[in-house]
Amino acid sequence: MPHRPDLVVFDVNETLSDLSALAGRFAEVGAPSHLAATWFAALLRDGFALTVAGANPAFAEVGTGVLRGLLASHLPGQDLDAAVAAVMAGFGELGVHPDVVPGVRALRRGGHRLVTLTNGAAAVPDGLLTRAGIRDEFERLMSVADAGAWKPARAAYEFAARQCGVAIGDTLLVAVHPWDVHGAKAAGMPAAWISRDAATYPAHFAAPDVVATGVDDLAAQLAAG
Repeated sequence: MPHRPDLVVFDVNETLSDLSALAGRFAEVGAPSHLAATWFAALLRDGFALTVAGANPAFAEVGTGVLRGLLASHLPGQDLDAAVAAVMAGFGELGVHPDVVPGVRALRRGGHRLVTLTNGAAAVPDGLLTRAGIRDEFERLMSVADAGAWKPARAAYEFAARQCGVAIGDTLLVAVHPWDVHGAKAAGMPAAWISRDAATYPAHFAAPDVVATGVDDLAAQLAAG
């Protein structure tokens, strides 16, 4: 357990938002529901590749491009523009995981400053947290669009700490993705891994400082630590 963080930095996609509803969106447009997971993984892959090549692409642009390619092979002869728009609209209407609201409120009661840092647009967590009734618990919603590089690039984590006026070692990244945890650790930022499905953490990534089953469990551990 790291020392008490001055700032808790939340990843957004999958860490706070529940992407399971996207499977229904794929089914509604006539595509296999399992493509939702394939699409999101491919979106991240392409975004990371562009970042390594020196670009800082817009999340929605990459997501739309990947989605169009996937749907084209499953929906021949159909209106791809309408199908892509329907799925992308669903991404902007997601809810949070059940542990998020009580966990976020417990962290705030414990005196922690809360912010988000997403590879997408800041409008996404704004809508997500507003729908969940916890937008006011967060003091800042940050996007890598302003950092110059997607996570897990070092610049993204350094940007978050700098924007909030906190030393990077006095922050705590919270993410469900091991690659995000690894990126934060490489940048000198302590990290907590949220493991809702009891998965095994990959040994090839830097180990998290905290492992929690949800945001509520994380809040309890920080309060006890």
